[in-house]
Amino acid sequence: MTSAPEVRGLDDLLCFDLYAATRAVTAYYRPLLEELGLTYPQYLVLVSLRPGRPVTVKQVAADLALDHGTLTPLLRRMEAAGLLTRERNAADKRQVVVTLTDAGERLRLRFDDVQCAVSEAIGLAPAEFLQLQESLARLTGAVREATAARGRQQADVSDR
Repeated sequence: MTSAPEVRGLDDLLCFDLYAATRAVTAYYRPLLEELGLTYPQYLVLVSLRPGRPVTVKQVAADLALDHGTLTPLLRRMEAAGLLTRERNAADKRQVVVTLTDAGERLRLRFDDVQCAVSEAIGLAPAEFLQLQESLARLTGAVREATAARGRQQADVSDR
């Protein structure tokens, strides 16, 4: 294990930098998405869905790193708004399949404008933007793996 520098305040915490950046970016999204009648989580669901390609709720949950208890009411509200449908898979009744409606597909067509505005606000050159995304993906993967490893260690200890 590498030693971390002494924590003297919030400026020393990467977790706080990530938290503050996330709050700033989602706050910038808020009015853009309100114009479309969406919340940020609803936007993410619509981005994760592809026109004409049904996907299981389990896959949406995995893609967005959300649990079913959070995702199900969100999907229910989006279905009531006419943006998607949810149906039991005929081949496997345990699975619920989500499909964009025409209204959901039309709304997705407006997302390029949202992304352009957000990218402009972030103010990074395209190469910097890509590098940041790659770094965040590596960070997320590493922390998820460390979390899983810790869980396995704790399970091993409790099995003894």
